[in-house]
Amino acid sequence: MKKTKLNGNSVLLLITIVLFFVMYLGGCIVYGSKGFVHMQTFLNILINNAGLICVASGMTCVMLTGGIDISVGSLVAVDCMLLAVGIEHWGMNSSVLMILILVIGLVFGLAQGYCVAYLKIQPFIVTMAGMFFARGMTAVLCTDQVSIVSDPLFTKLSSTKISIPFGGYVNKKGIYQVPYIRASVLVALLIVVLIFLMLRYTRFGRSLYAVGGNQQSATLMGLNVKSVTMRAYVLNSFLTSIGGICYCLNTMCGTTQQAAGMEMDAISSSVIGGTLLTGGVGNVIGSLFGVLINGTISSLVKTNGKLISSWANIITALLLCFFIVLQAVFAKIKEAKKA
Repeated sequence: MKKTKLNGNSVLLLITIVLFFVMYLGGCIVYGSKGFVHMQTFLNILINNAGLICVASGMTCVMLTGGIDISVGSLVAVDCMLLAVGIEHWGMNSSVLMILILVIGLVFGLAQGYCVAYLKIQPFIVTMAGMFFARGMTAVLCTDQVSIVSDPLFTKLSSTKISIPFGGYVNKKGIYQVPYIRASVLVALLIVVLIFLMLRYTRFGRSLYAVGGNQQSATLMGLNVKSVTMRAYVLNSFLTSIGGICYCLNTMCGTTQQAAGMEMDAISSSVIGGTLLTGGVGNVIGSLFGVLINGTISSLVKTNGKLISSWANIITALLLCFFIVLQAVFAKIKEAKKA
């Protein structure tokens, strides 16, 4: 019988998954009396982070090539504002606006990907320009907060609860509470599954790992490194636009400062999930658990009631440092074995 050997990458993913379950179980033990043990608490983490899951999935694909994209938060903001202004001020149909947003995502990714892949401009500089452009366009559309209330389809999508047939509980008033998720969660989880299958079983998915691992070797293998890199950025922006729609379904409004810092949340979730900043190593399942860890931290801080929200950022920063050090240690061990 063939034994399965765990490598450093698998160990990192395993640590991420175990860390999530330990944190969540710890929360259930400490804050069980405050309702943390209820299934809806976990489902709320998924609901609140559905948009981030989509964005982190796209970020994982870019980071696998050795790149990065810090414009995703601003792109989500302009998506939300376009939806809000388009529906409330311009009287447009939400279906048309959602298609338009996806097209904008493709064009945005194409422009950034071309600059990175073919013009050889540093990803950080290109996406920083994209970040400023998208955030500026958000203010150009409208400087005020615009709430979405007049579109029946979008309102229904936002308010629809998809019941879960198990995990309910009786509240203090004696009413049975049925756990539920939103449509945005189904979209986010579907994207995770599709990206996982793409990375594992398609030529493009394997090409992302090859380009991030060693561009010279990838070229010798016959891969078009420039094309693969550009397509990674296009895919990332497309998934970010889907994430923007999911995010807007939760907030039902558009503001100039919306999704501020989401790019850092996406990057930290990917790194905590085992994606190397240098590229070539990563897994979208790890990124999903990275998002869940960040969401659990925020939920624990809110449930505590005495800690300020900044503690969530502090704990995330410590975890980020921990996983970066772990990645460096496994990289050194790998180099030592080769020598």
